[in-house]
Amino acid sequence: MTNLAKLPPRGLKDDKSGDDPEYLALVRQLPCCICEAFGEVQHSPTEAHHPIHDRHSFEKVPDRESIPLCEGHHQGLRDTTKTAIHRGKKSWRMKYGSDRDYIAQTQDRVAALLGE
Repeated sequence: MTNLAKLPPRGLKDDKSGDDPEYLALVRQLPCCICEAFGEVQHSPTEAHHPIHDRHSFEKVPDRESIPLCEGHHQGLRDTTKTAIHRGKKSWRMKYGSDRDYIAQTQDRVAALLGE
């Protein structure tokens, strides 16, 4: 479905959305980049987080820019022992920096998993 500008409705993705489920599966195999960087113990499974800092629209970033976060650092619904980005974007940034700072490292680690 498109509008007069031939764009998909806001919040919906088109074929150029950057979806890459295989990449997300590899990101989920990695340890939480925050637990690892800050010497914390990971108590919950890794989830793929699409960065939200410095995003200037409501559109999700491409899957290949996602980073590995444990559930505690991501949503914080089950593991409440950590600072979860979706429970406090500003406090998370003050403690760990921008979530975008972890994209390149994640891409390098995924490439290593693929033997590249």
